[in-house]
Amino acid sequence: MKRTLAAMVAGAILSSAGPVLAQGKVVKFVQNGNLTILDPIWTTAYVTRNHGYFVYDTLFASDENNVVKPQMVDKYEVSADKTVWTFTLRDGLEWHDGKPVTSEDCIASIKRWGARDSMGQKLMDFVKEFKEVNPKTFQMVLKEPYGLVLDSLGKPSSQVPFMMPKRVADTDPFKQIDSQIGSGPFIYVNAESKPGEKHVYAKNTKYKPRPEPPSMLAGGKVVKIDRLEWLAISDPSTAVNALIQGEIDLIEIPVPDLFPLLKADKNVELYGWNAQGSQIIMRFNHLHPPFNNLKARQAAMYAIAQEDFLRAQVGDPEIYRVCNAPLVCGSPYEKSYGNLLVKPDLEKARQLLKESGYDGTPIVMMHATDLLSSNQLPPVGKQALEKIGFKVDLQSMDWQTVVTRRAKKDPPAQGGWNIFYTTTVTVGTESPAGNSFTSGGCEKAWFGWPCDAEMEKLRASYAREVDPAKRKEIAMAVSDRVMDQATYIVLGQYKAFGAYRKDRISGWLPGPVPVMWNITKK
Repeated sequence: MKRTLAAMVAGAILSSAGPVLAQGKVVKFVQNGNLTILDPIWTTAYVTRNHGYFVYDTLFASDENNVVKPQMVDKYEVSADKTVWTFTLRDGLEWHDGKPVTSEDCIASIKRWGARDSMGQKLMDFVKEFKEVNPKTFQMVLKEPYGLVLDSLGKPSSQVPFMMPKRVADTDPFKQIDSQIGSGPFIYVNAESKPGEKHVYAKNTKYKPRPEPPSMLAGGKVVKIDRLEWLAISDPSTAVNALIQGEIDLIEIPVPDLFPLLKADKNVELYGWNAQGSQIIMRFNHLHPPFNNLKARQAAMYAIAQEDFLRAQVGDPEIYRVCNAPLVCGSPYEKSYGNLLVKPDLEKARQLLKESGYDGTPIVMMHATDLLSSNQLPPVGKQALEKIGFKVDLQSMDWQTVVTRRAKKDPPAQGGWNIFYTTTVTVGTESPAGNSFTSGGCEKAWFGWPCDAEMEKLRASYAREVDPAKRKEIAMAVSDRVMDQATYIVLGQYKAFGAYRKDRISGWLPGPVPVMWNITKK
């Protein structure tokens, strides 16, 4: 390993942006799942989102107080009637291939993101046109005032409105991009990266951080290392042993069962980087039987006990929380629904399933075996649904296969699916506009494609409303609609902990995304 590292340090790294000289400070880390899809607009997978934060930059970003601050934008103005937003880019923004970032790049990027993301789609409903004022200034002209412009452009998690060169952003939103040219703090080293083994990133020496101190995803993205190596280690014990032995520097999400091993090592620190937590989701496919039937979805809801899932996946009750609020416990829009999803009502569940006309066809439940944030959930779900009469075909695969397959609208027997599981950071999930799971936009909705006109009316009303009290009323109605229609199932919340070598790593910023700027290595 030492000889290999020495050779890397001595040589030149060929990236998609040209040769980059390798330096000595290398951080090796393991993230939550294998990265095979590199387009953060095409998918909402967090591993792809994390990759996006390394390579790309954003117009705005959220700080540690969840206040949206300019990032690539130097200044912005809003017209008196709140319909014309003018954005001016800061000096020194440059793509990895040396070309300047321009207004037309940003306009094309917003449009592509706005075609895929639920919050972006809602924003684009209000956009009349974009105007390029000059290479560094552009305008977003609205049909009417919209209260979530900055919240949308500063959205912290999937899908993030990352800026890309126009030639890349002009790619069909429903096709994956074939370029990794961004303007972010790291350059993707394509020549050394191989999905399933590792992904390599080099410090972007031409990146100009903002002058403010870093604060969550906002402020100065100061890179203090020279190289990142994202290693694919799917076995949790292997990853933890590699950390203890000093072969790697950081693990995004070690499994709680291994916390005692980590706590016992004086050189390792357990770190609650996502203290605001994550929410666990069971997602239905609304296109095909049986879950195109409301009563079948409701039957599944009445069969669920959240704690069974939380105990299996998270383990430690000090970390997890039973919570049946779709718009997040601890948020201004928290609302409880009694024993629903807390204590199963199997008799009612069986009756609803009978009324649904379910014919006994096995439902295809995808099981991502390598995704450490949800890989223990499917067996629990299978057992719960079989108790009330469902037949479940549990199909095991890696997470990237799930990510690809969940985008398919084919019937389950022809390569489609009925159920999969995922997690989402709670930051942003409390907003009906930003919560992708709540969308009832049919073909435009998130994977599962619920078609609910009433939900879309509520979400549009929420986006228009400026009065906080009235906005809360609408959010509560959205929450009720999720539960009434069994749009998806909330399986509780938990805090995410990472682990790192404290004897040589420092500066890991707290937030909903594991970022690598500000980290130093001895």
